[in-house]
Formats: sequence, C-alpha cells, structure tokens
Amino acid sequence: MILILAWRNIWRNKKRSLIIIAAIAVGLCCGLFASATMFGMWDSLINTTIDRDLGHFQIHSKSFEDEKLLTDTIPNFQNILTQLHSTNNVIGVSSRVLVEGMISSATSFGGVRIVGINPQDEKNVTTVYKQIIQGSYFGENWRNQIVIGQKLAENLGIKERSKIVLSFQGVDGSIIYGAFRVAGIFKTESSVFDKSNVFVQESDLLRLINSDPISNEIVVRLSSVQQVDSVYIPIKKQYANLSVKNWEELAPELKLFNDMLMTQMNIFVGIILFALLFGITNTMLMSVMERVREFGVLMAVGMKRSRVFIMIILETISLSFLGGIIGISMGLILIEYFKHVGINLSAFTEGLSQWSMGSRLYTSLPLNFYPSLVLMILITAILGAIYPAFKAIRLKPATAIRTY
Repeated sequence: MILILAWRNIWRNKKRSLIIIAAIAVGLCCGLFASATMFGMWDSLINTTIDRDLGHFQIHSKSFEDEKLLTDTIPNFQNILTQLHSTNNVIGVSSRVLVEGMISSATSFGGVRIVGINPQDEKNVTTVYKQIIQGSYFGENWRNQIVIGQKLAENLGIKERSKIVLSFQGVDGSIIYGAFRVAGIFKTESSVFDKSNVFVQESDLLRLINSDPISNEIVVRLSSVQQVDSVYIPIKKQYANLSVKNWEELAPELKLFNDMLMTQMNIFVGIILFALLFGITNTMLMSVMERVREFGVLMAVGMKRSRVFIMIILETISLSFLGGIIGISMGLILIEYFKHVGINLSAFTEGLSQWSMGSRLYTSLPLNFYPSLVLMILITAILGAIYPAFKAIRLKPATAIRTY
C-alpha cells in the first residue's frame, strides 16, 4: 500500500519528477559510456598485445630471463612442442630463436631484437602476417628473407626488396654478420614494437650461427583468454625447471592497469551519482515542503512516523531507479552500437601507437560492473531521501495543519 502511494506521489508534480529522472538518466548514460570507453581501451590494449607478440603464455629457460642470451635455450623443446600441440584448447604453438643485435642499411643503423621463426607456426600464434602493408610475409623464394616494421624501415631509409645487414653475437661468442633482403614491411598498433623487432626464418638464422635446432622461447595461443588458467597452471607445474608465465606475468603493467580500471570506473560513476545526490535531495525536499499539511493530516489520523519515513524513502528509490533504468538502457544502446561500429580515432593514430593502441576504439563493459552500479544507485537514493524524510517526520501535526 505504501509503495503504491509513494509511486502516485512521484507524479503529483510531473514536470519536476521528469526533470530529475532525465538528469539521472543522462548522468548514468554518460557515465556508463565513458566507463565502456575506458574499458574498451584496456581491452584493445590487451588483445593487440596478445595478438602481436605475447600469446597467452610463454615458456623460457630460467636463465634466459636474466641475460636473454642466445645460449639460454629450452632443453628438450621439441618434446614440449609435441605435448603442447596435443593439449586441449591450444590452437597455436610457435618456437622462436631470439637474439639482440644490430641492423644497418646504406644510410643508417640501430639496435633490434631478431626473432627467428617458422612462419607457418607463427601465423597460428600472432597476427603480424595480417598487418603486412608492403611485400609479403616470407612469400618469396629466396634465402635470408626479413620482415621489418614500417617505423624501422623509415628510420633506415629502406623499402621492400632493399638489402640490410644483421650483426649479432653467435653461440661461440664471435660476431656474426648476415645479409638479408626485405620481403615485407608490417605496421602494427605499436610504433615501439615496429621499430625494435625484425623477423627472419628460423632456418636462415640457424644456418648463420651454424647450430642444430634450438629454442629460446615457446609461445602458446589458446582458443580463449578465459582458458589460460586451465592450461597454463598444469604446464607450469609439469615444467617447474622452466620459466612458464602467462600474459599477466609477462606484461605486469597491463594487469596493474586492469586492477586499477574497475576501481577508477566505480569512482567515476560514483562522482556522477554524488553530484546527482544533491539534485535528488533538493527535489524531495521541495516535495516534502509542498506537502507539509498533508503529512500533518496523515499523522493526525494515526499514520506512524516510521511509515511516513518509509514512504518518502520509497518515493526517492522509485524516482532514482526509474531514472537509473532509463539511463542504463540508453547507455547499453550506445555501448552496443559503438561495440560493433567503433569510434574513429585516426586523427590521433601517431600518439595512440606509442601506447600500442589502434585507431579505432570499440566500447566494452564487463557484466560484473552493473551489480555495483545498481547498488550505488540504491545508496544514492537512500542518502538523498534521509534529510527530507527526517524533515517530514519532525513535523508536529497540529502546527502543520494550521500553518500550511
């Protein structure tokens, strides 16, 4: 009965109620969309990092983590590859030979990470092959092909089919030089990655160092990021003598950003609701002051003050939740639209590439964010109603009836 009465009281002044409902709806809609944009940025950063180079987890020798030397290889790596290929939910495994070296052209030189790969295996793990903008991804028939980033190509003043020289320290400590021809140029979301990594075929690199097959790094790609723990943890236990790390451990700054993001989004929406709190309080206080005589009559005929208090609380909650439902619905529509269409940020491509982000941002918001949002709306409604409700129940029925 009190709930029905509270609902009817909301619409006694339709204009005022609609204004506060609209304020709550627009505030929540903007807050949700801004939160979805922030989460979309993080989601994009994670996905591009995993797709570009990281995979879902990697295996190294423990000594490789310290010095990252060519000689720090994974023992019996071929047996590990065989097991991983037969593991459930594993869709790609790639072995890499890694070495830090120098790259030089006729006009310039610089330091790079040389990555020796099997191109077919690497296609199942990363998406660099999809981001070739000139030439091909090891599609030529000559030996000593190399694929480099666009940023590095610009720094060296080279293009497709240009010749470059790689130099690095071999297994025996001697300096090795190798002439390579550019087969393809790629451009990823990260300009830092593009200017510091080059890819060569593993067979060409092993021939230069005169070595049998070796592996410094094994990268594993799963069918879904949600399956990382179910695959990664058993592998980590089985190969305790090796360094087995998932993407969160390999890029701890991304995990830290993720942990902070949910807190930031809750604080952001909380600030919006805190601002709306004053509007809700003001609206309910005006409603109470206009109905002083009514409250006096209700208490005079026997309505308990506690029921008057509850009625005002319910009015505020109903008003807030109505605005909240509309705001969340509007926010969901916007989020779903830009989740598929994306937000074009091509004007900021150069700056975004420094943060490994693409030029199109897709909004996203996890489902576990909505329960906390509903709780914040409820708390805001209750806090906004307390002062007006106390104002109403402190009225003296006789005075209220005579004065107003």
